[in-house]
Amino acid sequence: MLTGLIRQLPTRRPNVTVMGQGIVRVAALLGVSPILRARGVEPADVLASVGLDPGILDHPDNCIAYSSAGRLLQRCADATGCMHVGLLVGQHADISSLGMLGELMWRSPSVHAALRSLTLHLHLQTRGAVVTHGIEGRSATFGFAIYQLGMPGAAHAYDRVMAHEFNIMRALCGPRWRPIAVSFAHAKPRDVRPYRQFFGSALRFNADRTEIVFSKSWLEHAPPGFDAERHRALEREMAVQALLRPDDLAESVRRALRTMILGDHASETSICKLLSIPTRTLRRQLAAQGTTFRKLLEEGRYEVARQLLADTELTTAEIADALDYADASAFTRAFRRWTDTSPAAWRANTLATTRAGKRQDLTPVDSR
Repeated sequence: MLTGLIRQLPTRRPNVTVMGQGIVRVAALLGVSPILRARGVEPADVLASVGLDPGILDHPDNCIAYSSAGRLLQRCADATGCMHVGLLVGQHADISSLGMLGELMWRSPSVHAALRSLTLHLHLQTRGAVVTHGIEGRSATFGFAIYQLGMPGAAHAYDRVMAHEFNIMRALCGPRWRPIAVSFAHAKPRDVRPYRQFFGSALRFNADRTEIVFSKSWLEHAPPGFDAERHRALEREMAVQALLRPDDLAESVRRALRTMILGDHASETSICKLLSIPTRTLRRQLAAQGTTFRKLLEEGRYEVARQLLADTELTTAEIADALDYADASAFTRAFRRWTDTSPAAWRANTLATTRAGKRQDLTPVDSR
């Protein structure tokens, strides 16, 4: 079972020099080609239509811009007419899709340690989104949050990751594991049957966050592949990888803020405590990168607001509450400062533009 589940990370180092802030290994997208072919669509045509090399999916360690991954998933949905295409793509990914990081999780002493490793090291292969994990009462959560600015196809991206995370939990816990609920930060699809069939649990759409909820008792479960010696060796190797590809401070702050924005934790003090850095040093180093904590916080809040307005049916008041604004008026003032328009007008214009874009995009891809 182990040899079938875990693929060693290839010896060549992933190419993470993709233009743009966010990147993702294409190992997460290897389901795209078989899904398109099964629906009579040529993958090379779809890849080319979003500016990607037709051979980019040939090696799992290839990397593309995170926004390109979103455009690809959106284009797959448009070309096939399948609105749950992200869910299907995600079902093709498992713990081995994470390469060395996946084996580190598989060898961990507990599910809790495995999820901690994922949250600490995912940035080595994915930048533009962050894993979320928390405990409340008798429940634990395992989720995902996108912070890539202007991310297209976010709803499809979230579907893909939830399917992938489901498969990861199954690998760590075994077939008896079941989620309590799965939440999605997008509107309820017309056909929820594919979601019910795959997750087998309660579904919550129009949520302010995307995550799997499960019993926290599973956190103490030891994965089937636990091996203390191999785990220590992999931790050392991941530490080396982190030294070879260090984050800049602004990127670390962006990632941390995305886990704090939906709540009352997004403060300069909290960030300094998390990153173990004095406030004066944080300000000086961010200034050297041409930014400030306040600017990064505003960017993060705007991206979350944009995604919730575009993809969910949450009201302005509900979004304001999720983003920890005093009231809807305070959120509306902030949104006008970002966009020169109100949240309601921005949402209406975005939906109209999206519908028009879908009508224009239905013909260029050659279906065979």
